[in-house]
Amino acid sequence: MKRLGILLITASALFLTSCGDDPPVVNKTAIEKSIHDTEAGMVKALAAKDAGAFAANYTTDAVMMSPFSPAMKGTAAIKTGMAALVSDPNFKIDFSSDRIEISTAGDMAAARGSYTMTVSDPGTKKPLNDKGSYVTVFRKQTDNTWKSVLDINTSEVAPTPPAAPKSAAKKAVKKGKKR
Repeated sequence: MKRLGILLITASALFLTSCGDDPPVVNKTAIEKSIHDTEAGMVKALAAKDAGAFAANYTTDAVMMSPFSPAMKGTAAIKTGMAALVSDPNFKIDFSSDRIEISTAGDMAAARGSYTMTVSDPGTKKPLNDKGSYVTVFRKQTDNTWKSVLDINTSEVAPTPPAAPKSAAKKAVKKGKKR
């Protein structure tokens, strides 16, 4: 009888511990594919020079940070900033992630990758090539799509130094002649 009591208590304990709330199974492979598909859609929107379609991949409170410009906060600012960029006749961009980290709950993901971009040099209007790295944080939406909440990119190309003002060059020549 004593053995039966111990057996029943043990079986009850095992049964009750198996009834807990297990976290949902996260299909990381499917999430990675969704993130890659979202990024491919973003590249396609930029190739079509459609700033609105690109900005639609961001949440209303998203922040996008790029070198040499203030942070763009919200989809309207991202659309405006990207509209200026895609209007450049030399504009071309390509990017893709090489690593995606997914939260345990499967509701957030961070993509890290590299980009190449061509824009017009402000001074010469000739094509200027850039390359760099980025990190984009995505949040799963209620409709199971993924939108960016944070996006930052950094150039690996050193900026060209500004030309010396002509007046400074003339002063340097005059000082050299006095000696």
